[in-house]
Formats: sequence, C-alpha cells, structure tokens
Amino acid sequence: QVELVESGGGLVQAGGSLRLSCTASGRTFSNSCVGWFRQAPGKDRIFVAAINFNDYTTYADSVKGRFTISRDNTKGTVDLQMSSLKPEDTAVYYCAVRQGTMMVVTPALYNSWGQGTQVTVSS
Repeated sequence: QVELVESGGGLVQAGGSLRLSCTASGRTFSNSCVGWFRQAPGKDRIFVAAINFNDYTTYADSVKGRFTISRDNTKGTVDLQMSSLKPEDTAVYYCAVRQGTMMVVTPALYNSWGQGTQVTVSS
C-alpha cells in the first residue's frame, strides 16, 4: 500500500482560502486516481474531488467553482486549492489513491488513505 501524507490544513475565516497537499511516500501518483474526501464530526466521509493520471478531474457539486484539484509533478503532490471557504466546509480532509484511470466517488473503492488534516472555517 501507498503511504499518503496530507498537509496544509488550518483555521481560516469564511471567504478565505487554503491549499492542501497530498504526498505519496516512496512513489509517485502515476497510473492512479487520487481523491480528496472530507468528514465532519458525526457525519460520513464524503467525496470532494478527484484527478486521474490523464488529469481529468471531477468535483462534488458543493465545491464546484470554489475548489480546484491539481497535480504538481515537480513536487510530486496532488493539491486541493480551496477558495471562498464556508463554515460548512469544516471537516477533516483526507486524500486517497486507487489504481487505474476510473474516477470514483465511493470511499470504499480507494485503496490507500492518509491520516487527514483538519480544516476549520470560522464564520
């Protein structure tokens, strides 16, 4: 399994921005789909965005137009740029990876997960 590490979380006011990064230890994200998910207290883990190795992307409706997922091949990361943040975006954000080109939104179909990074948006 791939070891994933998320970074970049923190506390931000509503309307602000944060950039999360996901790094794979010991390997790259080639031939894989990388997804970002989030889990608020007491709620299920839900899909946020995904990118595959052809750089196709997909987003949850709740974040379209505000979040952007991208690869940084120089740094070997998959980043999630979050703008116009809302208090309801508050959650622990996780990155996950699965082999292949197909982008899926179901958490159970991803093979490896990071430990998560907290994002808190104050009103």
